Amino acid sequence: MNKKNIIWTIRKFYTEFLKNIDDESIKSLIKNHTFVTGGAIVSLLLDESPNDYDIYFDDERVCKKVLKYFLNKLNKKEITDYHFDDYVDYDTKTEEIKDRVKLYIPGSGMFTSKKYTSKFHPIFVSTNAMTLTDKAQLIFRFVGSPDIIHENYDFEHTKCYYVYKTNELVLPQNSLESILTKELKYSGSKYPLASIIRTRKFIQRGWNINAGQFLKMALQLQSFDLSNPIILSDQLTGVDIILFSELIERVKSMKLTEDSDILEYITSMIDDVFDNTTIRNLMEENKKNEKENIDSAEHSDNTNSIDDWDDDKYNN
Repeated sequence: MNKKNIIWTIRKFYTEFLKNIDDESIKSLIKNHTFVTGGAIVSLLLDESPNDYDIYFDDERVCKKVLKYFLNKLNKKEITDYHFDDYVDYDTKTEEIKDRVKLYIPGSGMFTSKKYTSKFHPIFVSTNAMTLTDKAQLIFRFVGSPDIIHENYDFEHTKCYYVYKTNELVLPQNSLESILTKELKYSGSKYPLASIIRTRKFIQRGWNINAGQFLKMALQLQSFDLSNPIILSDQLTGVDIILFSELIERVKSMKLTEDSDILEYITSMIDDVFDNTTIRNLMEENKKNEKENIDSAEHSDNTNSIDDWDDDKYNN
């Protein structure tokens, strides 16, 4: 797809998204302080249909206001307590995990909505992002300008972006070259562990990566103490949330002595978690429920505001 058509496609998505927001102040904030970047633009350049559109915010206060707007669409039976965590009470010296927007949800740290019929309704909420129906995803783990956001991006091909306010699509040369050849080029990231794990999905989609890129990720990773559950959790941003959340909770509850081998403990936990049939069944059930919920929303004729409902407002 050419540049003009990509702009038209993303603009059309935004138009539909904004049309379903009933608060004019929130609508204005989204118009003036958000942009789309990541996989959606890659898919459009390759003439593929995007799985979703990742929407980022350039202002932390705006981000929180928009998130609260969508959280308020959920009823009290689905979620009753949440807050934004600033990490100030965490026992860690890693500056990279401070000054981030993190939504804290008691319990598992994530939430899935069970009933809804409106468009752009939240169906999954984690500490890093909120997934809505109709291919929208609000990313709040990172906030800032595209340049700042892309400091956290690991591969060159993901750094194209579209800004709604200026109607501008930016296609960096390095990104286009990587997309054209479908070759993963690691540009450095604050989250090398997540990058290593993420390469699986790209390889499954036909992308290539040379050994040197893995070496770059491994070299960056050695500076992190992954036995610290806070750092481990932060490094796993954006990957297999159910499996890794279970692993992180087990790491947090470890009771070690001075003679304990931390690596041996964590290694045994990894095997136990990833070979756990119960957890894998839960993942499959969640995926099935999410698909059924999305299909239900897409085929619904109900166009009333979600604020008119009583019990059917909240999602994952």
